Amino acid sequence: MKQTIIAEFKEMSKMYETENDIPADRRTELNALMNQRLASVVDLQTQMKQAHWNVKGPSFIGLHELFDKVDEAVESYADMIAERIVQLGGIAEGTARVAAVRSRLPEYPLAIADGLAHVEAVARALSTFGQEVRSTIAEMTVLDDAGSADLFTEVSRGIDKWLWFVEAHAQAPK
Repeated sequence: MKQTIIAEFKEMSKMYETENDIPADRRTELNALMNQRLASVVDLQTQMKQAHWNVKGPSFIGLHELFDKVDEAVESYADMIAERIVQLGGIAEGTARVAAVRSRLPEYPLAIADGLAHVEAVARALSTFGQEVRSTIAEMTVLDDAGSADLFTEVSRGIDKWLWFVEAHAQAPK
């Protein structure tokens, strides 16, 4: 799968010249990986807005505000990832249409309203993205890009924090 994404990326995307000392072939691989994550993070952001807009029930205000804060954080992660792509000479491919095709997140259920159902769907999306981010850290390390690995480590910590905040709404002592 990884090789297919990289091959498609090489054919479709232009790389800009840069004085960055990471070799061009590695930067191409790094950009393909990061564009894959960019698609998922754009999808994640729209899923957070979907939850924010449609949550109902007795925990409405708390969840409505929480999902909005998660959305704001996720938007900053998207910006960090996109800017890193461009720093390495790539093109950040972050449109909704690209995200729809490339995202690896599960489809967000559109017909839910109950707060707990949104908590479960948001937790699943955050968890899936967190898993992707951690695998990306390992891949960045293999590609010898400590800067990108560090960026994704920061994103991982943030996603884990938001997952904790969201899951706390479904956890209670028994």
